[in-house]
Amino acid sequence: MTTEQILKALSTVDDPDIKKDLVSLNMIKDVTIEGNKVAFTLELTTPACPMKNVIKNNCIEAIHNLVDAQAEVDINITANVTSSLTNLGPNLPKVKNFIAVASGKGGVGKSTVTSNLAVALAQAGAKVGILDADIHGPSQPVMFGIEDQKIGMSEEDGKNWLLPVQRYGVEVMSIGFLTPPGSAVVWRGPMASSAIRQFIGDCKWGELDYMLIDLPPGTSDIHLTLVQSLPITGAIIVTTPQKVALADAEKGLAMFKQEQINVPVLGVVENMAYFTPEELPDNKYYIFGRDGGKRLSAMNDVPFLGEIPLVQGIRVCGDKGVPAVLKEDVTGESFRELAEQLARQVAIRNSTQQASKAVPVQ
Repeated sequence: MTTEQILKALSTVDDPDIKKDLVSLNMIKDVTIEGNKVAFTLELTTPACPMKNVIKNNCIEAIHNLVDAQAEVDINITANVTSSLTNLGPNLPKVKNFIAVASGKGGVGKSTVTSNLAVALAQAGAKVGILDADIHGPSQPVMFGIEDQKIGMSEEDGKNWLLPVQRYGVEVMSIGFLTPPGSAVVWRGPMASSAIRQFIGDCKWGELDYMLIDLPPGTSDIHLTLVQSLPITGAIIVTTPQKVALADAEKGLAMFKQEQINVPVLGVVENMAYFTPEELPDNKYYIFGRDGGKRLSAMNDVPFLGEIPLVQGIRVCGDKGVPAVLKEDVTGESFRELAEQLARQVAIRNSTQQASKAVPVQ
């Protein structure tokens, strides 16, 4: 066996999502051969890749079919998250992908989805942060059980930096860390937008693969500030199945698709899709209607990322500050699958669309 033979065989294996072969995508690294043993590194586009086992098995099959049927193949799987950005600029954090999490209305579980997605991606090995952009109703401190935490400060190069709070492997920044519990943030739009810009430019974020941005409900100044200030990789829309939620989610989705904004919609998440009693995990009761999120996705030609059940444990976990994805049950599995689908859509978007840019919005 030779390295050339191995690479030629692996060039017949495509990434199932990007539709290009692994060799041309530079996903095969460090090929070594000793006798009938071949080893190499398979570098995926995300650690949360749902197709990693399929790709691995296809590589082994290609080598057995095209090089040596008796070869012992050892594949080391790593990941290097692709980015939607080409040049962040001096005032932006070192983040590969900015992902907006939006909804048309409140109460659909957008913050719950954001926190659990972040922890699921971190569990998979990604570097993740959350920017809680809901200035008037910040939820992330409660979701992570850190509502009593205070933001740290550091000085570097003559500038004072805010330090995000870390929990469950996720960096979190929220106005909730700066205001007393129970107090109301009574600010007009420009002040709220100014706070968002400070969280972006004056916060000492680490080098992140994904920053999830928990947006307030509706379409407001904060949404416009966000797309003006950051090159957004894409947005996901969270909805519940009933008609009134879908009508508002449609408006939120339409905002990102407007010509002057033009942020890719990575997909729709249907929360509270069905009720499942914890003692009867195989039973599903569609108390809010059925497949509303799927219909919204189909009507707007965007991916359907997944559905999250209505389970008491999700609420209990949120109240305790322990994201439900940490549990080994139907809810934890739902959020892990959702994270894989999100990571998959980000990788597809980065390989098929132009780099993200902040947009001028009047």
